[in-house]
Amino acid sequence: MMKTKYSVVMLMGLSVLGTNVAWAKSADSFLQPNQFADSLQILPPPPAYDSVDFLRDKAAYDQARSLVGTARWQQAAIDADLSDTNIGKPFSQALGVDISATNTPITYDLLRKLRTDSGNYATKAAKEHYMRLRPFVFFNSHSCTPNDETNLSKNGSYPSGHTTIGWSSALILAEIRPERQNEILKRGYDFGQSRVICGMHWQSDVDAGRITGAATVARLHADPDFMKQLTAAKREIQQKVK
Repeated sequence: MMKTKYSVVMLMGLSVLGTNVAWAKSADSFLQPNQFADSLQILPPPPAYDSVDFLRDKAAYDQARSLVGTARWQQAAIDADLSDTNIGKPFSQALGVDISATNTPITYDLLRKLRTDSGNYATKAAKEHYMRLRPFVFFNSHSCTPNDETNLSKNGSYPSGHTTIGWSSALILAEIRPERQNEILKRGYDFGQSRVICGMHWQSDVDAGRITGAATVARLHADPDFMKQLTAAKREIQQKVK
């Protein structure tokens, strides 16, 4: 696992988007593993390679190849970074507030915990059951983050964990600042599409990731610790925009 991007999520005996190990609720998360919706039950199977639906996946991949080397390709590489230093940055402009550990510590910590909840057990069951090949592996091509390819080639593609994190983050931030919901949700959508552009995920992986992201947010709203911190984050952001 690449230390530059993923070592931070190896804390407390857990691994986001990679090999999962036993884990209990900690300061790095809101939920326990048995509290997540079962992605294998709530999602349909990924498209078979000889299906019409897979033609849509392939068409999206082919279209994304035309963006290699462009500014959008570079943005997809930035969106792939799930490190502590990048938490909140992809959404700061859309939110209208700089999200960081120093400027918005409550909101930053909420997103950090959300990264664990969304990126680990929210997708685990379906990923491990289907072990779908990622596009760059299927086509023997390359992605926008070549340093991640060795690790992620061994990790199931369906559903997209990055998209789950991005969409759940967008939903929560849109709730925190509803007057900016259009900008925030558009950024959340684009964050997921970055995985297609990067060559790391099929379009159907990303579509499914938005479902697991929404499912995670729904469950979090039943957790008192999350609701308490969400209320505090709303106050924090309101104070920043006055």
